[in-house]
Amino acid sequence: LVSFLFFPAQAVADLGWSQPTLIQEKAIPLALEGKDLLARGRTGSGKTAAYAVPVIQRILASKQSVREQDVRALVLVPTKELGQQVQTMIRQLTAYCSRDVRVADISRKADLSAQRPILMEKPDVVVGTPSRVLAHLNAQNLVLHSSLEMLVVDEADLLFSFGFEADLKNLLCHLPKIYQSFLMSATLTEDVQALKELLLHNPVILKLQGSQLPDSSQLQQYSIKCEEEDKFLLIYTLLRLRLVQGKTLLFVGSVDRCYRLKLFLEQFGIPACVLNSELPVHSRCHIITQFNQGFYEYIIATDEQSLADPAAAPPTTAGKGKKKKTAEKGAKTKDKEYGVSRGVDFQNVSNVINFDFPTTVESYIHRVGRTARADNPGTALSLISHTELELLSKVEEALTGDHGESVLKPYEFKMEEIEGFRYRCRDAMRSVTKQAVKEARLKEIKQELLNSEKLKTYFEDNPRDLQLLRHDKDLHPAVVKPHLRNVPEYLVPETLRGTMNPLSNRRRKRKDKPKPEGVKKSSFKKNIQGKNPLKSFRYTGGRTRKGKAGQS
Repeated sequence: LVSFLFFPAQAVADLGWSQPTLIQEKAIPLALEGKDLLARGRTGSGKTAAYAVPVIQRILASKQSVREQDVRALVLVPTKELGQQVQTMIRQLTAYCSRDVRVADISRKADLSAQRPILMEKPDVVVGTPSRVLAHLNAQNLVLHSSLEMLVVDEADLLFSFGFEADLKNLLCHLPKIYQSFLMSATLTEDVQALKELLLHNPVILKLQGSQLPDSSQLQQYSIKCEEEDKFLLIYTLLRLRLVQGKTLLFVGSVDRCYRLKLFLEQFGIPACVLNSELPVHSRCHIITQFNQGFYEYIIATDEQSLADPAAAPPTTAGKGKKKKTAEKGAKTKDKEYGVSRGVDFQNVSNVINFDFPTTVESYIHRVGRTARADNPGTALSLISHTELELLSKVEEALTGDHGESVLKPYEFKMEEIEGFRYRCRDAMRSVTKQAVKEARLKEIKQELLNSEKLKTYFEDNPRDLQLLRHDKDLHPAVVKPHLRNVPEYLVPETLRGTMNPLSNRRRKRKDKPKPEGVKKSSFKKNIQGKNPLKSFRYTGGRTRKGKAGQS
């Protein structure tokens, strides 16, 4: 690709990268020549490494002549989750030169005074959201006007939509007149064009993929038209009968819907994590890490438009003062810098299910882009109600295939075959009331706050115990009906009997288990009648005594 004088190639080998992706092959040599870049690459194409490698190379090269420690690179991200991911990637790439290249992520919501000591050490690379970086600049914890050499804006198409336009413009006043800039984006929107005018000087524009998502050989996209009740019926069937295999992300449109779906699945014994803006950032990052490590199979994530567009939030009437205050209080608990459908690298995700269809084409691209990353295959399924048909047509129009056909194929599923499950779903839905959802939200937030704040110092000292902390436990504010956990074989469609029945699979697994050695515990259920002491014992002592008494 290109010869690196100082970059440790062993770190790339450790990550298992044998060949550069298309965006890395084109962007890295241009970046090393000192040119400004505007690169559009679809999600999962390796954009992070495309700018991280030249940033690290330039820092190592400059340290050969300049020994003074300073902040040389600034990476701006729209969300805290992406900030942590970028920091992790840079640390992996600098594993063999960590003393020479230090990176600090300041995107998390901690006190400025708590992060001040980190910035006083002048790390080579600072990662953060525009609002967080600006706060530190105003507090004089961070000084960039004399030392900054490189500016990176990752997921540039999201910065303005997350409300960072004013912060970004104010931040530019603190930067030097000359620096190299990179804009990385999945889509080229009007916001990206505005950023280009603001930040770049004679940039090289890389539009690498004609399609913003992988083609149908790698990513299969389906849609099925079904109303509200049918959505719950279908999701129950897909998950309970294991028709959906592998790690799955389920996207919903609001926090309420997030917990409603979780409580619904709990009724059937299907564990799932929730990810939304109300959870503490430590918990969110920990959930993503554990999901990537294979701890969980299902995550129910919100993709809340009201965070990106405050005007989209429902208005409250001025007459009801108490309700208005409550709404304002609820809004404060939401994190404006939350986003899991945007840029976060969920690893080995097999499926994305749009339980609620996204409201924009960009949101659809970012959601579906969580699967089929790099060269891995993936599937996206969207459940469409009649109110979402207009949104579907916009997405289909924007993402037409090479021959003008729609990339979203109809999902051929015979709903009449699963009618037998409908009464079970209705039974479960009756338990998932508004009050149950409200209690679930409060319980989860309290639980995660405890995990995040109270135990933070303990987990820092005992990192292994953090692995035992799970986020997919049952919340149980709704009445759980045990019989719903089992699927009677007569309800399973004939085409799936014997192969997809989860109960029959479990029985086979139990039979195949090797018998444990050592002391065995007896079970009355498993023992035959003759060996059960409560059934085989016969008392004959009384007769013997009578016989002896008669003889005497």
